[in-house]
Amino acid sequence: MTTTTAPSPVLEATGVTMRFGGLTAVRNVDLTVNAGEIVGLIGPNGAGKTTFFNCLTGLYVPTEGKVAYKGTVLPPKPHLVTSAGIARTFQNIRLFANMTVLENVLVGRHTRTKEGLWSALLRGPGFRKAEATSRERAMELLEFIGLDHKADHLSRNLPYGEQRKLEIARAMASEPGLLLLDEPTAGMNPQETRATEDLVFAIRDRGIAVLVIEHDMRFIFNLSDRVACLVQGEKLVEGTSEVVQGDERVIAAYLGTPFEGAPGEEELAEVEAAEAAGATGAAIAAEPEDAAPTEADEAVEAPAATDTEDAAEATATEEAGTTTEAEEAPEAAATEEAAEAEGTSDAPETSEAPEAPAATDDPDAASSTSKEGNAQ
Repeated sequence: MTTTTAPSPVLEATGVTMRFGGLTAVRNVDLTVNAGEIVGLIGPNGAGKTTFFNCLTGLYVPTEGKVAYKGTVLPPKPHLVTSAGIARTFQNIRLFANMTVLENVLVGRHTRTKEGLWSALLRGPGFRKAEATSRERAMELLEFIGLDHKADHLSRNLPYGEQRKLEIARAMASEPGLLLLDEPTAGMNPQETRATEDLVFAIRDRGIAVLVIEHDMRFIFNLSDRVACLVQGEKLVEGTSEVVQGDERVIAAYLGTPFEGAPGEEELAEVEAAEAAGATGAAIAAEPEDAAPTEADEAVEAPAATDTEDAAEATATEEAGTTTEAEEAPEAAATEEAAEAEGTSDAPETSEAPEAPAATDDPDAASSTSKEGNAQ
């Protein structure tokens, strides 16, 4: 009879939430990594992957939730997390540029050495023995990653791909049970990517569980036993590579297409409502309280913007009517005077001046009438 043993969890993250003021970068994420397992963590830029890593390794203290390693809740201190058995690399390479390749790996051994300050100053037999052991272990790791022939080279003189390998070796120097890799193939060419994939498999074969953040989908799906996808700080889906690749929500998240129930929709609606309320409040506050409109204000009030064209047409029509009346006024006066002259042609001449035409409001019309009278 064959008995199957349930996989023992190395990492258990439960309800991890990380807030920065009003921004929630990671929301209620659960994740388990078992011994001897490679788990991939994917998601678009800004999904909260590195923030989640920082919560796991003690760089951030989670606002809510807990992180346990082999059943023990980890203290939120990076050096204590490393001592417990979790090591990591960073998205941006963080080597000691002016130290040799060997010295960089020896730095990673500090959590596994028992010698203190006085032992280092006195350099007694115990210190020399511990130093020899650390050097031997460091050279083994350099041979494992293929950099033992460059042990005395400065780390800054290494090619980019080898610097990535050196950072992994330094993390392994702390003898972790769980290795966290943050985009280990970023900036690598295809050959370097394949070499890194083989290296991660070799690390897993040594009994070290691996949690990987990566944007190279081919790399992560070929590498991982399980994959979890984060979108806007929330875990969207978790499963095998085949399940995650075929999930329409994952495809929509990477293509930028919104889907029903997408994380963050409620928060976006709340933000928009708050902005609208703020704008309304600002408009009300800008109005003076005692500024009641007066009759003079009402009299000179400008027409509404929508009636501007109608007002312009009315003004033009009024001016046209005034001009027409002004032009007809002298003609009417001349006709009337001619009629009077015909009717009184037999009457004796008098010294009376001809009647002035009716006064008009238009100065041009009055001028024309005056000239007509003088002409007569």
